[in-house]
Amino acid sequence: MTPTPPAHAAFFTAYDDTVAATWPPGTTPTTVPTPYGTTHLNSYGPEDAPPLLLLPGGGATSTAWYAQAAALGRAHRVHAADLIGEPGRSTVGERPIRSVDDLCGWLDALLDGLGAAGPVALAGHSYGGWIALHHALHAPDRLRKLILLDPTGCFSGFRPGYLLHALPMLLRPNAARTRAFLAWETGDAALEPHWLRLRAAAAGFPTARPVTGPRPKPEALRALAVPTLILFAGGSRAHDADKAAASAHRLLPGAETAVLPGVSHHALPLHAPTAPELNRRMRDFLA
Repeated sequence: MTPTPPAHAAFFTAYDDTVAATWPPGTTPTTVPTPYGTTHLNSYGPEDAPPLLLLPGGGATSTAWYAQAAALGRAHRVHAADLIGEPGRSTVGERPIRSVDDLCGWLDALLDGLGAAGPVALAGHSYGGWIALHHALHAPDRLRKLILLDPTGCFSGFRPGYLLHALPMLLRPNAARTRAFLAWETGDAALEPHWLRLRAAAAGFPTARPVTGPRPKPEALRALAVPTLILFAGGSRAHDADKAAASAHRLLPGAETAVLPGVSHHALPLHAPTAPELNRRMRDFLA
């Protein structure tokens, strides 16, 4: 048996500590095999309730959704997934994820493995929102509702200043650079300490090159019939929230679109002052 490297052991310890400290009692680990690897999920809520699948942003892990699990797990079976190839407890399989089609195939297999007999609700933050939107365009019949939280690469590009600040962390990741970048982007917001320690520990975790690509085509977006809620972070430094919201409203006129004030891109979805309003909007939309 290959020993776990110390950096990985520290990450998994921080991961388990975060789940134990922040997720509601009764949370259970769920694993689903797919052709692309085994997906790990943190699951909460009545097992016979309608499923709600949550996709995190890059590097954030499924643990970031703890406030939504507690608030939405009364009426839904909440499943928060670790993205394959990203930090977390999901494991990469023999078949790598290299394209949008692969990401959609992974989600199809994940929904099959969860036993989703009918349409499900799907939510994603940041990069997870980009994945969720592409899956909605790929298989709209599988989705009952779609929620996008400050999605990137969907309706606007990144601000150059954001990419410039992120560059040191992306080129040579370490805990100090991760903390410095999050402090800059969130305006020194008081993030949950267990999750913040986990996010810093993720800097040493091996990752696959993420799948990227152009924004979805306008004609495809205008044809999307899945009921959609899009919430932008008013204080996001990743992009101009007002311009992104205007673009989303133009491309998806049937969607419910709003800007949440006083919260940055990387503070979602766990920013304590914003979470009650975010959870209320999500709960009302899912109802």
